[in-house]
Amino acid sequence: MAAAPAAVLLGSAAAPALARDRVAEAQSGRQSGQQRSRLLEPTPSCDDGDQPTPPQTEGPYFKPNSPERDSIVPPGTPGMALTVTGYVFSIRCEPLANVLLDWWQADPYGAYDNWGYRFRGHQFTNSDGSFELGTLHPGLYPGRTRHLHVKVQAPGQRILTTQLYFPGEPRNETDQIFDPRLLMTIRQDGSSLQGSFDFVLNV
Repeated sequence: MAAAPAAVLLGSAAAPALARDRVAEAQSGRQSGQQRSRLLEPTPSCDDGDQPTPPQTEGPYFKPNSPERDSIVPPGTPGMALTVTGYVFSIRCEPLANVLLDWWQADPYGAYDNWGYRFRGHQFTNSDGSFELGTLHPGLYPGRTRHLHVKVQAPGQRILTTQLYFPGEPRNETDQIFDPRLLMTIRQDGSSLQGSFDFVLNV
């Protein structure tokens, strides 16, 4: 008599064992995939058709001709380190290279330097549209919540002037200029802060 096919020889006792093995393999695969995904860099948050980053007032303390640099912290200045990273996109979600970002802010005591260029500087996005700024957590300026000022300009395009804000600030609720669409994502990294924000330009 011919032997039964191998599938038929798997009796009722063997089938549950096989099922358990397959479940274990699937769970192991998911765990490995989760571990790999935790090691990957986060994908920039941009979708086709994103609305442009909203503009905001320049305020009274902008100064042109700031120095080009990736850190606007004067040497030896105490304060909580803040690194702001992100991307600049077009409204079609294309990363924009060589975009000018001109930053200025209050120092950790809430004062602006109107004579020199402390906590002022400009930089340009990389070929993938990314940027990284080194600064310090700004102090509170009278009548305002904590914020950073920035002008963003793609080559040959109009300037976007806006401000970035910090989540969880009590004065966010009373600041008449505050816009929640301009909140950075902030996380604590030891004794420093890591912030991120992606700009979308109307180009």
